[in-house]
Amino acid sequence: MTFEIILLAMVAAFLGLRLYSVLGKRTGHEQEPIVREPVEERKVPKMQNPIDNAERKPAIIAPVDIDIDVVAQSGLRSIMVADRQFDAQLFLEGAKSAYGAILEAFWKGDREALNFLCDDDVMASFEAAINGREERGEIMDNRLIRIETARVLGATLENNIARISVRFDADIAAVVKDKQGNVIGGSMTDAEEVHDIWTFMRDVKGADRNWKLDETDEA
Repeated sequence: MTFEIILLAMVAAFLGLRLYSVLGKRTGHEQEPIVREPVEERKVPKMQNPIDNAERKPAIIAPVDIDIDVVAQSGLRSIMVADRQFDAQLFLEGAKSAYGAILEAFWKGDREALNFLCDDDVMASFEAAINGREERGEIMDNRLIRIETARVLGATLENNIARISVRFDADIAAVVKDKQGNVIGGSMTDAEEVHDIWTFMRDVKGADRNWKLDETDEA
């Protein structure tokens, strides 16, 4: 009996040491728990910005290694310092989603979506083009076939305003129809190569974390 008690005690001690080795020691690699300060409750728009929600919304094409021009690296570092939550990879994936979402909204004449995703100047340009199209009785039936490449060309941070320029190389099937649905221009079988440079902006210190399209240009 005495031998059995001693044996059980030795087993219990051994299991205790094993448990401590797994749960009771820190290796130095564990992350400290993040304590978040309470955030004031505010109204969140129903529409979600593709860039700010890139980690939750899939990109148009499968994520690839981030492509950054050398001259953009310094600006991206400044943005990362000012906004600890900024992630260049997620930004580029979200920018690709935003590219498709904005094009789709423009083709459909969805002013509400464009107003949410674009700043005032870009919105005014899009709205003028939509108004002209509607006056002519034209309907755009375009399709974004694929985004071949997306490359960060430039990045700046000035007075807390971050701006990032992205070049998109894409294939688009463009078709214009009349009110009766008759094709009056373009073709769905012949995709057209397009090369755009879009600049997105955001106040890194502002409460609104949504990026907006600030400028558009052809590459």
